[in-house]
Amino acid sequence: MARNSDTDVQLLTAAADPTRLRMLRQLALGGAVCACDFTSGSALSQPTVSHHLRVLRDSGWVSTERRGTWIWYSLRPEAAQRFERLAATLSPETGLTPRRLPVLSDVSASGSDA
Repeated sequence: MARNSDTDVQLLTAAADPTRLRMLRQLALGGAVCACDFTSGSALSQPTVSHHLRVLRDSGWVSTERRGTWIWYSLRPEAAQRFERLAATLSPETGLTPRRLPVLSDVSASGSDA
């Protein structure tokens, strides 16, 4: 599957996975979390955790900081704010005007997946 260049799609796609959403919720509780903390008490292997954290980093959700041999992850406040703004464009009560998006027939005609 080709990587979408739309940063909003990347942000939403990264959060749509149940494992990554769980990680984001843990990070939202505050403070940095060591990569090792995502594997403890979990059925996920270290390579699987690393993959999910890389997706979150590449999509802009998290920032990293190396402390010795460990990498610590933090939720980027600007990513959460971007997510809030994006969600607000889907609510008619906000008064925000979303940017022009292609209609469904435009998307299917271009061969893009929804």
